[in-house]
Amino acid sequence: MARLTLETLRKEYDRGRVVAVEDLSLDVDDGEFITVVGPSGCGKSTTLRMVAGLESPSGGSIHIGDEDVTDQNARKRDVAMVFQNYALYPHKTVMQNMAFGLRMSTDLSKDERRERVRETAEMMGIEDLLDDKPDELSGGQKQRVALGRAIVREPDVFLFDEPLSNLDAKLRTTMRTEIQRLQNELGITSLYVTHDQEEAMTMGDRIVILNDGSLQQAGRPKDVYENPANEFVGGFVGSPSMNFLDVRVERDGTRLTLVDDDGSFSYRLSESFSATLREATGEDELRVGIRPEDVETTSTGPNVVESTVGVVEPIGSDNYLHLDVGPDFIARVDSDVDPSPGETLGVTLDESDLHVFHPETGESLLYRESKQKATATQ
Repeated sequence: MARLTLETLRKEYDRGRVVAVEDLSLDVDDGEFITVVGPSGCGKSTTLRMVAGLESPSGGSIHIGDEDVTDQNARKRDVAMVFQNYALYPHKTVMQNMAFGLRMSTDLSKDERRERVRETAEMMGIEDLLDDKPDELSGGQKQRVALGRAIVREPDVFLFDEPLSNLDAKLRTTMRTEIQRLQNELGITSLYVTHDQEEAMTMGDRIVILNDGSLQQAGRPKDVYENPANEFVGGFVGSPSMNFLDVRVERDGTRLTLVDDDGSFSYRLSESFSATLREATGEDELRVGIRPEDVETTSTGPNVVESTVGVVEPIGSDNYLHLDVGPDFIARVDSDVDPSPGETLGVTLDESDLHVFHPETGESLLYRESKQKATATQ
């Protein structure tokens, strides 16, 4: 086990015209499980391949423990990788697939390799499959074999490249729990790449969000969810996505109204929040974010906004209500709130749940304010 450190890691293609990863710095503590998430093409798999030694960085460095492995051959790095497509040898048995890495990277005897594979297979619950070949296995069994092949190496670092994306929803949930259990037992430093933000949120000690090759935010899943650093993170993390409204701060500073609106939306702020907003922003027009689960239905109160229900999506315990408060505006409510399409409904927002972003840069203005206050108290 070891600490993994990426320092201003960069990857360019086409003589620098395409930047896949831009000056990424990240510290992964010994035994920490980090999930890396972002849209397609954000650079997450490229980052993983550079750590594995399958891609050469254009700049920056990679350290595993105290060793600089930036220019080291992949075979010499003490890492084990689990791939999306399992990457099992079809002509080899499960035993041979799991033992292959040991044969290539250790001095263990054949009997020692077989014994270690059997111990790992018992841990993975696949000891009865050791004589089978990959085409005789289900998707879940193949994934267990791929995990077992990585575990048997006892590496310093585990690398996971979207390992569950080929599985059905139920099996994905089962394997997600299994990976977490194994990581807790083994305590091996892990970097887990996924496009599924639910996987990223539920599995990681910390979550890293990338976009266009750049680091957007890193932190504990709960912290990132509650205090996104910018509009991209706010909209990417959470399901359904955060609602966004273009608003104007009225001259007296106590009300928010929609930009280019007929005046039907008028949200009154408390004096303390109004003062915080003026101190943090200094802007007349802002982007406000509100999570669907923070939208409340009500018929009374000082900040009730009348809205028309467009579509109702029942998902079991909750209903998603598509409202005309703003573009793609969704309220996530209890299933017993079940209006009909076209019905008028009152909704309100608690100002403590509002996220405020710069209309041009997308930077979270209240995030910056909270960071400054936290620094001042240290």
